[in-house]
Amino acid sequence: MARWAPERRDVIASLVDEILQNYRRGRIAIGVDGPDGAGKTVFADDLAREFERRGDAVVRASIDDFHASAAERYRRGRYSAEGCYREGYRYDVFRRVLIEPFRMAGSAAFVTAAYDYVRDVPVEPKWRTGPADLFLVVDGVFLNRPELRGVWNYTLWLDADPEVRAERMRVRDGSEPSPELAARYAGAQELYERDAHPRQAATAIIDNTDHAHPRRVFADSC
Repeated sequence: MARWAPERRDVIASLVDEILQNYRRGRIAIGVDGPDGAGKTVFADDLAREFERRGDAVVRASIDDFHASAAERYRRGRYSAEGCYREGYRYDVFRRVLIEPFRMAGSAAFVTAAYDYVRDVPVEPKWRTGPADLFLVVDGVFLNRPELRGVWNYTLWLDADPEVRAERMRVRDGSEPSPELAARYAGAQELYERDAHPRQAATAIIDNTDHAHPRRVFADSC
């Protein structure tokens, strides 16, 4: 017997229903976490659009816009998994210019991007404001790490089969990563999962192997 596969729009709508049942007012931060290639950015975009469709104010951000400089990221070596996990991002900046002012409910402006990691330069800050009731949807790796506990009202852990994730990364980047870089990213993810247990920390777990039919699963069935 074929397994029923929910439509993507229905899964997104169900998640937004759940979030709105618990968080109707105030400044609400949502993290879309998961390994590389899981489809976090597109899923977070879809989530934000569903909030907008319902008339809720929402702002998008990505942890990729809070990278550390190359000198910091590669201090332990270009292929160091430890360096990727420990020194890849500036969580202090993320908290200071985005999370803390965002939480001030309209009395302060916030910044959604601080660093261009491709050009390896800081981004000219663009200060934004919003209403007192506002959803912030952030995508990226390592969002449930200990340094960010307490930041989120709701987090998703997105995953997909390894072969699917590898193909998505190949299409996204235009080429296969070198074995050394692939080992760096995989090793960093292993460190993260051992350190932070993100599946257990997440509010909801989504199997995003089938882009058109993502499926909510539960920790005891993973």
